[in-house]
Amino acid sequence: MGKSITHKIIEKHLVSGEMIPGQEVGLRIDQTLTQDATGTMAWLQFEAIGVGTVKTDLSVSYVDHNTLQMGFRNPDDHRYLRTVAAKSGAIFSPAGTGICHQLHLENFGKPGTTLIGSDSHTPTAGGIGSMAMGAGGLSVALAMAGEAYFIPMPEVVKVNLTGELTGWAAGKDVILELLRRLTVKGGVGKVFEYAGPGVAALSVPDRATITNMGAELGATTSIFPSDDRTRDFLEKMGRSDDFMELIADEDAHYDDVIEINLSELEPLVAQPHMPDQVCKIKDLAGKKIDQCAIGSCTNSSYSDLKNTAQILTGKQTPPETDLMISPGSKQVMKMLAREGLIEPLLDAGARLLECSCGPCIGMGGSPTTAGVSVRTFNRNFEGRSGTLDGQVYLASAQSAARLALDGEFTDPATWGPAPERVELPEDVPSIRNLFVFPPEETASVEILRGPNIVALENFDKLPETIEAKVLLKVEDNITTDHILPAGAEITALRSNIPAISQYIFSRVDQGFVGRMKEAGTGIILGGENYGQGSSREHAALGPRHLGVKAVIVKSLARIHRANLINFGILPLLLVTPADYDTLSEGCELTIPANDMTAGGTIDISIDSGETITVTNDLTKKELEIIQSGGLLNAVREDQS
Repeated sequence: MGKSITHKIIEKHLVSGEMIPGQEVGLRIDQTLTQDATGTMAWLQFEAIGVGTVKTDLSVSYVDHNTLQMGFRNPDDHRYLRTVAAKSGAIFSPAGTGICHQLHLENFGKPGTTLIGSDSHTPTAGGIGSMAMGAGGLSVALAMAGEAYFIPMPEVVKVNLTGELTGWAAGKDVILELLRRLTVKGGVGKVFEYAGPGVAALSVPDRATITNMGAELGATTSIFPSDDRTRDFLEKMGRSDDFMELIADEDAHYDDVIEINLSELEPLVAQPHMPDQVCKIKDLAGKKIDQCAIGSCTNSSYSDLKNTAQILTGKQTPPETDLMISPGSKQVMKMLAREGLIEPLLDAGARLLECSCGPCIGMGGSPTTAGVSVRTFNRNFEGRSGTLDGQVYLASAQSAARLALDGEFTDPATWGPAPERVELPEDVPSIRNLFVFPPEETASVEILRGPNIVALENFDKLPETIEAKVLLKVEDNITTDHILPAGAEITALRSNIPAISQYIFSRVDQGFVGRMKEAGTGIILGGENYGQGSSREHAALGPRHLGVKAVIVKSLARIHRANLINFGILPLLLVTPADYDTLSEGCELTIPANDMTAGGTIDISIDSGETITVTNDLTKKELEIIQSGGLLNAVREDQS
């Protein structure tokens, strides 16, 4: 039986385990990336491991999230990231150079490699055939130290593409269609591997958009073949030596197959407040639009913005509709400038923002009170835009540009001819001179730390018995944005766990932190898909600092589950989902943690006299990590 692309890469990088779906496998990691919002903590953890220099083929530290640099905190963090990268043998990308995923796709990603990044949208590099996965910062730090990355062996789903995109349909509409069908938890434990005759019609930017937003399915990753399209992209990026052909065998085995006819797709949009609330744009005709934002790691490529400029040329947005554009990299900016495509954007009334994540993470550009914002981003969680009641819709770049001109949702049938599909020019300008490569001699490099960088906390081991109250009860699909909000003020504290912990669940229940401080220890009760969204490990670190010992939920998102384990929080699953209703905020639980076995069940006593049964999906190794008080403790024990 033949092999899928996913199986070929995993087999080549397998260091432990068996390739049986659900079984834990350890993978050798070729490349890592970090960004400043999660990267400072990841690099502090790397230093704590004590190996000195990175052991990967390539590690890059990007600054792209909090580039506003309000006050000393962020500039200090960025200086720390620059100096620790130089000391440790990593590449540094300064603020304003671009968004990590766009930059990595253009400059460093390689077909057939493994890549993990401390950002959930790291699968962007799957657009050129890299097995790229989002991970918590500690997992990335360990990979930089030469350790394997452990995941449950995923199922591999073939997404068979036929036909080709027509009219105003775009690559974004492919992933929106999958989200419509499968929901935000439909990809948990799976890799989506794209195949079929329709693949050849999709450009690398289209593919990268699709794999980027595959994170919203909860997928382990998504991947495209490395083919002639990939070769052309890498050659134009001046990286022809990085190309290797990588395609699935004709008789490759897949665990499931999904069929999508590209020719049948039409412009789609995700409605508030989840990326899977998808409908056709024409179904919203007449709804006023207050703001449009084009950019983010999902849709800020040269082709996205050239299409945007073509649509806006000679036209102007209405004064009631604000339009913002964030290019994905300075390379994209240079190509647009060279072709005279920035002037049409400005003349149309657009605000040209820095090459950074920007409004996608609530870093400026918030909509008005209850404002309708059409964005080309990947997430529209409640409050993520910086406006708690903002109504955020997700669409492709060309749809957003066209809607910005109308100032309201309109039927694409009225839009006229669609812009032509964009190909990269033959002479793409390089920006590699903007990256700071490490010196050959690192002994004299001094790592510079600001006062906001707080040393890592040493966590206690898991107690034999947990006696604590449920101090928060939340519903299904709680995201890491719910647990720890984004935005300039809070993101500036990412290197200071005691300070940032004061904001845990602040937009869900402002009394939570106070109850935790008073009790000293506590338990969180959640529903389905708890912890979906961003890879930010601070959503586990903050609760751990406050004293959270366990979360009891119906189901968990992949990366957050790993982060809970990494920091010694016990993730328990309700055997009977109806027991969620039995438990209430304030009830006291007794958990016999010492009786737990990997994959086993235990009974929890409630102060009312009732009991409920919970289970876990932990491996023996993961249980030992939690019992040690977290992964850093376990690593230190192994080294001693």
